[in-house]
Amino acid sequence: MSAGPRADRPRHSAWPALRWARRVTQGVALALFTYLLFAAVQSRHAAPGGNVFLRFDPLASFVTMLSSRTWLPGLALAVVTLIVTLVAGRVWCGWICPLGTIVGTVRFKGARRQASRLPPRLRLTKYVLLVALVAMAACGVMTLMVLDPIGLLTRTATTAFIPGLDYIVTGLESAMQRVGALQGIVNALEAHLRGPVLPVVQPHYAQAVFLGLLLALLLAANALADRFWCRHLCPLGALLGLLSKVSLLRPVVGASCDSCGRCAGACRLGAIASAGAGDERSTQVVSSECTVCLDCLVACPGEPGMSFALGLRPGPWQAYDPGRRDFLVAAAAGLGGVALLGAGVWNLRRDPRLIRPPGVTDEGNFLARCLRCGECLKVCPTSGLQPSLGQAGLTGLWTPVLTPRLGYCLYDCRACGPACPSGAIPSLALAVKQKQVIGTATIDRNRCLPWARGVPCSVCQEVCPLPHKAVTLTDGVMIKNGQGGTNWMTRPVVLAERCIGCGTCEYQCPLEGVAAIRVERPSGIAPGAVAAG
Repeated sequence: MSAGPRADRPRHSAWPALRWARRVTQGVALALFTYLLFAAVQSRHAAPGGNVFLRFDPLASFVTMLSSRTWLPGLALAVVTLIVTLVAGRVWCGWICPLGTIVGTVRFKGARRQASRLPPRLRLTKYVLLVALVAMAACGVMTLMVLDPIGLLTRTATTAFIPGLDYIVTGLESAMQRVGALQGIVNALEAHLRGPVLPVVQPHYAQAVFLGLLLALLLAANALADRFWCRHLCPLGALLGLLSKVSLLRPVVGASCDSCGRCAGACRLGAIASAGAGDERSTQVVSSECTVCLDCLVACPGEPGMSFALGLRPGPWQAYDPGRRDFLVAAAAGLGGVALLGAGVWNLRRDPRLIRPPGVTDEGNFLARCLRCGECLKVCPTSGLQPSLGQAGLTGLWTPVLTPRLGYCLYDCRACGPACPSGAIPSLALAVKQKQVIGTATIDRNRCLPWARGVPCSVCQEVCPLPHKAVTLTDGVMIKNGQGGTNWMTRPVVLAERCIGCGTCEYQCPLEGVAAIRVERPSGIAPGAVAAG
């Protein structure tokens, strides 16, 4: 077995340069993703190209079109990714995917040894998830799209990373302000970070800790195997892997390979397999698992032991690749999931106060299109849009819902529609959006300060953003106060025909805990209706 490069096989000088090109491309892609994330958070509007990664995501595009039975031109850019994959393999995974880049940078000592102990058939998991996801989408259920890597990273960064970073910076500034000599540094941080980078108002998300821990767990799984997510779980990687079996260009092992094992030692995905023993031992690259990182080509002692060449035949089928039975079982599991989600009691436990973003008129169509990607969450200026947990049942897991007590729908904002890559939230003109009824406010007179306690309060009427107020005050009446005297008191009432359900009043209600005025969508008001006045 060779220990070094042979004299008749000079090392190819192009591979190290191309590997550096890959690393630069990865860095640029991750930097672009990060920039678009912070740009949306600080400007709170959908910048052109803000959801470009999702538009190139073939899993998001194909599954959404299948589920909604609609051709979506905005997602057609994913065809480019499919073409590149058919030509050069899983370039998306190894060169572009921001989650793949982050997962690839987290390394644990001993992970290679641990990976060798995992059953090879564990790789089948990602194909099972892909087939189940497609089967469910064919029935209009998009729940498993929570596993799409671009949506997963966007959702987690929006709800956990940026709020957490903002909280840390605010805490450090508060501590530094106690030291007079550091006041200048605090002012500089505020001038350069608050607004240009971090949001002015601390965002809050009810599931921030939970979603953050999920991503942390995903990264910690690298202790079991390098790039555990990419190897075993990523459904987008599974889709691109199947296409890579017939890619035109792929790493191939030449006839002069002496099975030195350097390529296999360099491959972090375990995509290089050896077969046979002794003089009959051979090395082959599993194209469906290869992310075109080029590490193996750099590690190869020389040419033509390993090269990038035309693959005239489909890549070798491995024991962990899905067979006909695996496809059928996975599809049956997906269909079974649809049946359970539809018939389970959890599907009946929908919050009657469920409020969708403006323009959503059909819950079924919305669920069939929503990618659970978090793009609408990151542009919402008040953090009013939250990822649902149980409000919409499991079929609506992590779809956006308006939670007025945490944030309201800003009257002069229409950011969520243009940010939505699938059209689940329509892109409405501002004048149209301002008349969309998403709910109606009601006053609990047993909690309202003027009604229940005789305490003057008109906050809900004052903050109502409508030109013709949907919350008005009654004619004044004389009521007894707690000191035995009387007060002249006005009380708020809601004009339901004017209310659009923006939730500003509920958010601003001064009561602790549950507000005295709450927004809900009663059965008598259809979503998407237009308010009077």
